[in-house]
Order: sequence, then C-alpha cells, then structure tokens
Amino acid sequence: MASKISVLLVDDHAVVRTGYKTYLSLSDRIGEIYEADRGETACQLYSKQLPDVVVMDLSMPGLGGFESIRRLISRHGNCRILVFSIHNELVFVTRAIKAGAKGYITKSNAPETLITAVCTIAEGGTYVDPELAQQLAISSAIEQDEAARIKSLSPREFDIFCLLATGVTTRQAAESLCLSYKTVCNHSTVIKEKLGVKTLSELALLATRQGIVKSAETSI
Repeated sequence: MASKISVLLVDDHAVVRTGYKTYLSLSDRIGEIYEADRGETACQLYSKQLPDVVVMDLSMPGLGGFESIRRLISRHGNCRILVFSIHNELVFVTRAIKAGAKGYITKSNAPETLITAVCTIAEGGTYVDPELAQQLAISSAIEQDEAARIKSLSPREFDIFCLLATGVTTRQAAESLCLSYKTVCNHSTVIKEKLGVKTLSELALLATRQGIVKSAETSI
C-alpha cells in the first residue's frame, strides 16, 4: 500500500484552511495535514515536516505567495507546490510556474480537483486547471510567433524598436541614434508592419510580453 500524502496548507484565512483540510481529509490518499497562515510560517514548517505537497495561496500578508514559492524552492529543490488561488489571470499562472510551482488551480474549481491536483503533484507530475492550461498553450504559441517576428528585424530596426517600446518618441529615438527623423519614421513603419501592430502602444505591449521591456506586473 502506498504511503499517504502529507500536505501543508498555506492560507491566511483560518476558515478557508479548515474547509480545505476537512475536504482533503475525506480522501484515503491524504495523510497528515499541516497549516500555515503566511509564507514565513510555511517556510519554517516545511523545513521541520517536509510535507509531500504544499498547497499555497498567493494573496497573503507578509512574504506573499510568489516570494514564498521562490524561497521554498531555493531552500528545498524538491519542494512540490500547488497554487490554489482566486486569481485566474494568466499573468498569475505564468509567474507561479516560473517561480517553481508544479501546479495551479483556482478556488472556483470543483472540490475534487484539489485532491486530483495534490495526488498528481505528489506522484511527480504537474497539474494546471485544464481551461487555464489551454489558455497558456494559446498564449505560448502567440509569444513564439511574436518572438519569430522580432528576430526578423534588422539590427537597426531592433534598436529603434527597443527605444520606441519604452515610450521614447520618434524624434527622441532619432536623436539618440544620430539618425534623421524621417529615417526613424520610415523604420518605424516597417517595424510595425513586420510585427503586425498598428500603434506604438501595441508595439510596447508586445515588447513587454516578450520581456524586452519590464512592466508593473513584474512587481506583483
């Protein structure tokens, strides 16, 4: 008989933790369940108990979910974390996965999804809510296409693209690169055609998605 899965629940709401703990306890595959109300406590408790899976909320006071994930992974490379959050926006999913989480489900998922995700991750797999996974796949395909378009830019076009993406005006870009205003305008037109955008705002958004320009999202 396989050993039971130990779980660490991390959520700052005691009532919420109680509900999750009660439901997880109904599964004969789940064993010991530990609780933490914030990231700092979770890191300490994890070091002592070494649970099989950490079920982590993102919106918590103090250390916060993303930093808690990063800290746990840096200290314990084998730590398996499932994010269980109210947020269903892709920016939260991608940042959680990049931080090291093995799975992501939302609190709007059916209750049995929690147990399925915990068991899958405990066995060494990954689990992302199917709807979110589909959105991630589409987003990834778009980003790959955008990356290919950016690679098609000439070195000079790329330099201008990077400047315009930061909010620099066409005239300022021309002065920065010691080019004529008309030359930069012509390059700007070609750049937008190659990238499939119509405005500088769309150009800036594309650059942000590709990591060429940092956005406020990086501080979430």
